[in-house]
Amino acid sequence: MFRQRRERLKGLSFNKMIPNILTMLALCAGLTAIRFGLEEKWEAALISLAIAAILDSLDGRIARALRGTSKFGAELDSLSDFICFGVAPAILLYLWTMKDAGRYGWVLVLLFSVCCALRLARFNTDIEGPELPNWTKNYFTGVPAPAGAGLVLLPMIISFQTDMSFLREPFFVAIFIFVVSGLLVSQLPTYSFKTLRIQHRFILLTMLVVGLVAALAVSAPWLTLSIVLAAYIISFPFGYQSYKKQEAKSPKPKPVPEVPEE
Repeated sequence: MFRQRRERLKGLSFNKMIPNILTMLALCAGLTAIRFGLEEKWEAALISLAIAAILDSLDGRIARALRGTSKFGAELDSLSDFICFGVAPAILLYLWTMKDAGRYGWVLVLLFSVCCALRLARFNTDIEGPELPNWTKNYFTGVPAPAGAGLVLLPMIISFQTDMSFLREPFFVAIFIFVVSGLLVSQLPTYSFKTLRIQHRFILLTMLVVGLVAALAVSAPWLTLSIVLAAYIISFPFGYQSYKKQEAKSPKPKPVPEVPEE
């Protein structure tokens, strides 16, 4: 009887672990947001979610730059996204105001979480689907999970700057939840800024704008975030129009001829 030699596990360079570490940090930030919500520290909770969104936007880019993409990393990223942007916002909204609507409030926050899960599942299956034209990489199908979390929490964000009591009314928040849940699972093409390329003549202007936004974020974070989310909403019709123009210019795939039966 021959002994089977066990193959040693090869070491993994630390550089390739960085994307997964960032994903774990994002997951921890999302869970921490829930903890702050239980303590009714709403601003701290939203700051934790903002940190999770920033880390989520970095892990994929760093993984591609370091050639550290893996099936494990993709699955971990999806699970982290669901906790941070599907579960945490739902719990925060329920604790903030939707609990006053009783069972209906719970049903609505469940709707948001379910739609977020469906959106992430569709995104994962689209990656493994048939090859699409290269220009489609500039668009998402529906609103991505991090943006959906920001949009559904917009009433809470605005309430930090004003004393308008209706922002915390369950009926008003329910409208946001219902609309954003629909946008998550919709077929609406929205801009993806992952492949955005800045022309050379606009580089200096872009850097100035980024610096201005960073300065505003430090001095007036909630106002800045509200403006960014409002600008994102305004981009919806432009993204749809741009997608349709690209689709019209794209050559149609040739139909596969049918094989006659013998």
